[in-house]
Amino acid sequence: MRTCKYIFVTGGVVSGLGKGITAASLGRLLKQRGLKVAAQKLDPYMNVDPGTLSPYQHGEVFVTDDGAETDLDLGHYERFIDENLTKFSNLTSGKVHYNVLNRERSGGYLGQTVQVIPHITNYIKEFVYAGAELTKADVMITEIGGTTGDIESQSFLEAIRQIALETGSENCLFIHVVLIPYLKASGEHKSKPAQHSVKELRMLGISPDIIITRSDEPITEQSVKDKISLFCNVKPDCVIENLTLSSLYEVPLMLHENGLDKVVCRELSLNLPEPDMSKWKSMVEHIGERDNQTTIAIVGKYVKLHDAYLSIIESLNHTEFEQSAKTDILWIDSEDITAENVASLFTDVKGVIIPGGFGNRGIEGKIAACRYVREHNIPFLGICLGMQIAVIEFARNVCGLDGANSSEFDEKAPHRVIDLMDEQREIVEKGGTMRLGAYPCRIKSGTLLEKIYGTKEISERHRHRYEFNNTYNELMTSKGMLISGTSPDGKLVETIELPQNDFFVAVQFHPEFLSRPDKPHPLFSALVKAANQKNLSVCG
Repeated sequence: MRTCKYIFVTGGVVSGLGKGITAASLGRLLKQRGLKVAAQKLDPYMNVDPGTLSPYQHGEVFVTDDGAETDLDLGHYERFIDENLTKFSNLTSGKVHYNVLNRERSGGYLGQTVQVIPHITNYIKEFVYAGAELTKADVMITEIGGTTGDIESQSFLEAIRQIALETGSENCLFIHVVLIPYLKASGEHKSKPAQHSVKELRMLGISPDIIITRSDEPITEQSVKDKISLFCNVKPDCVIENLTLSSLYEVPLMLHENGLDKVVCRELSLNLPEPDMSKWKSMVEHIGERDNQTTIAIVGKYVKLHDAYLSIIESLNHTEFEQSAKTDILWIDSEDITAENVASLFTDVKGVIIPGGFGNRGIEGKIAACRYVREHNIPFLGICLGMQIAVIEFARNVCGLDGANSSEFDEKAPHRVIDLMDEQREIVEKGGTMRLGAYPCRIKSGTLLEKIYGTKEISERHRHRYEFNNTYNELMTSKGMLISGTSPDGKLVETIELPQNDFFVAVQFHPEFLSRPDKPHPLFSALVKAANQKNLSVCG
């Protein structure tokens, strides 16, 4: 019988310490030792999923192949571990309570009094076990969102305490990530916050087996680690330093050097070979070799929080590693763009991305930016809403369709070149009701897209309600727009190109969700290559 090992990653003192990067890095290390690794995140907030949250609240929404709208940390898991995650990879308190109450309403508990223990905790345990079973994982790494002591996360902590009891200490491991602040006035690190965090965790019945210390300055004082080991009741070599580095892709190598995967294997009685990190190390070395700096503009409406576009940022980073070229991201708020100032905003820009988004705020600025890019032959990649913007701009300024728009922004527009999908018209609820997840796309022969992908059949992840209105297909193609990719039945436009431009590609899907550090997505690679060529021609 297959036995799965369970690793739970918790955090204390403050949020944002890097539990997700720690979990993802450990996942990579264990995978390189030959294990089948899966990952989950349990989020304490009461939303059913992050799909209806503003990006300013929680950063981007990461979408899995099977259509789950999840926390952005799952993007880190996929990029580091290189395993596609599923609907069993992200769970919120809201989803737990929603499903438990629906089960109660349908008589699923046969008249029992529904309580946090056992009904809420049982649902959480079922979710964790189901994720391990679905993936056939040797190791399931589960991150608990928030910080120890949060009211919202107590049911998750109780559930994982019970899992440890049910599976046995040889099959379950607790890793606690803590802040070790450095006081410049006294010139020393302080361990007391970590001690209090562990005390709080132990009051809930969980004793960490490994403590990850997060700090910006190296912990040179052995006495600090000795205090943590002594007062937090962990073995001396189970206090692992996680130092802030210039690139998050250096973290797996640092944690390996500091012995994390070694002690994890020992504590879980796993006799495994050393991980082969040679390719990862080579990739990281390329990070420091980048030159030929090229400016890529990201024109968005959430640019004040860069995490709203995290997967796009990382996708650009991946192309840098591949091409040894430094991409300088210029953040442009679409609300600040007008026809009068657009030229000055794009003076030194050699490539442009218009990413996804919802709502009409900043839309006219994006359209103005798209027109400038098209008319000045600047390499362009439109993503989701970015493709819809490209269609609207082309309809207005090339096809002469005054007032062309999306019905999302103007239901009474005379030319709704972007319109609501037929199957979306009767939907009232907003959460989890869009076109979500992986869908196939058929690429037209002889197109730039075929050259980029090197194939005519692709699968990409979607997250949208609105589509290209096929009523305008013939008019737009007659004016020079090329529909280079469609759904297999030809009914849905997936990608467009402007062959008259050097590089002008827009896609309805989200390619950023499939990019990996050692396997950059071809669309981003092609964009950066085109931008570099534009940069070199200007410099030459």
